[in-house]
Amino acid sequence: MAPTVVMGCSAGGMSALRTVLGGLDKGFPRPVVVVCHTGSEDITTFCELLETTSTLPVREARERQSVTTGVVHVAPSGYHLLLEGDGRFALSVDERVSFARPAIDVLFESAASACGSDLIGVVMTGANYDGAAGLRTIRRRGGLAIVQTPADAHAPSMPQAALDVAGADYCVPLGEIASVLNQLCLPKARP
Repeated sequence: MAPTVVMGCSAGGMSALRTVLGGLDKGFPRPVVVVCHTGSEDITTFCELLETTSTLPVREARERQSVTTGVVHVAPSGYHLLLEGDGRFALSVDERVSFARPAIDVLFESAASACGSDLIGVVMTGANYDGAAGLRTIRRRGGLAIVQTPADAHAPSMPQAALDVAGADYCVPLGEIASVLNQLCLPKARP
């Protein structure tokens, strides 16, 4: 399984994702997988809006589709999105988790199992606690956690819950998340 970045957000998530995805390097060398509680039945328009500012192509994740480097994959409405060890997506209609389907925790926990220490989890603005348990699992398996500073978030409950349950390797304002990801993931220039 390729090193991967997973992101989760809820209330205020569209704006947050546009900021972060717009700041990633055009040659960002990892796949990015996103769960956002949109409340929308159709994720197509959501993906199109993200793509207007994203430096990477944005696509709806599909069942058994391979995770692709340099692409932002967005969880479809009404399904949990899981990352499997063979580098493919699985969709599930299991019960809601934290009142949501797709749930951030489901993605994060499956990705932690598939990727181990080659995973970075990002929790941003949101009005519940989804993502906190999944981020804890990512850290326990050796991955890194980035959490938006709660005071900087449109809705601080989700990043605060993530900090309370999982802690963070980086807790930064929204405008700095892309820079941290670029520093962590881009090849280092040799002196």
